[in-house]
Amino acid sequence: MKDRRIVEELTIEELEEVLRIRRRDARLERLRQMGKDAEAGTFDPLAPKPAVEPQPVPLPTEHRRFQDAGATAQYRVHTVEEESAEEKPVRPPRRIRWDWLRDKSLLIVELGVLVALILVFVGMWTQMREINKESRQVQQELLPTLTPTPLIQVALLPGGHTPPDRLGRSEPEEIPAHLRDSVSAITPQPVPTQGPEHAIRIRIPSIDVEAPVVEGDDWEALKQGAGHHIGSANPGESDNCIISAHNDIFGEIFRDLPNVDLGDEVFVYTARQVYRYVITQKRIIEPDEVSVMYSTSSPVLTLISCYPYGIDSHRIVVIAELR
Repeated sequence: MKDRRIVEELTIEELEEVLRIRRRDARLERLRQMGKDAEAGTFDPLAPKPAVEPQPVPLPTEHRRFQDAGATAQYRVHTVEEESAEEKPVRPPRRIRWDWLRDKSLLIVELGVLVALILVFVGMWTQMREINKESRQVQQELLPTLTPTPLIQVALLPGGHTPPDRLGRSEPEEIPAHLRDSVSAITPQPVPTQGPEHAIRIRIPSIDVEAPVVEGDDWEALKQGAGHHIGSANPGESDNCIISAHNDIFGEIFRDLPNVDLGDEVFVYTARQVYRYVITQKRIIEPDEVSVMYSTSSPVLTLISCYPYGIDSHRIVVIAELR
């Protein structure tokens, strides 16, 4: 009985057997043809062999095994041209995402504001540096013209950062509430004449400080340099010599005063002599702790400035002894 199965239904062994039978039949056909040519006298062993065209294998025109079931139920054979000719789905137009545009716009605005704030801060910082630089230049050209008196009347340590009001005293927010009445009652000290025993320059090698010293420690005096408190001792005397300066304005003379160490040297110059002091104490105190300005029985140098840098809510006090 003849096998009616198609190629897809045959196994590999069956396909190999079919191919072997076809090759055998092709060889027998060539031998018969050669026999016929030999009998007719037309056989030429050197003649090229005619090419044997392979029998075309019939291809399936439809899917038979799964024709009516599964995902291939609607399968049909079609060409590439037919596939490209099919109508493609049309994509809908993209919608504008307004929320995305709003978020990006707000981000750009925020970045612009941040850049503007940075530029303002840099401008203020640059302007402050220029003011401090000009103040240092002016201070180096000044000479002391004042001299102290033996009276000390203070309710607040010198070197404050807030400028005075129209009455010539510090602003109320810098003065403790319980001291404001006493501060308003204090009469400013008169400026004495200059003498050869007065301090004219101060030098602290460990923090690279070298600045002129003027008599007085009010707002205007500290614009010119470090200020010697009127009424305190002169350099070298057996008493308390008080010198103050700003840390973040008017030259920032005592900006690095918190960095001094015990044992560092401080040199105070007068018109006649240079006095060498050695640091023995360093303290952070409230602005109204004026006890550091009291008289002493030995020659002492007291340096005062605001603390911390840029905030100025306290005072730093450095005490040195004469050596």
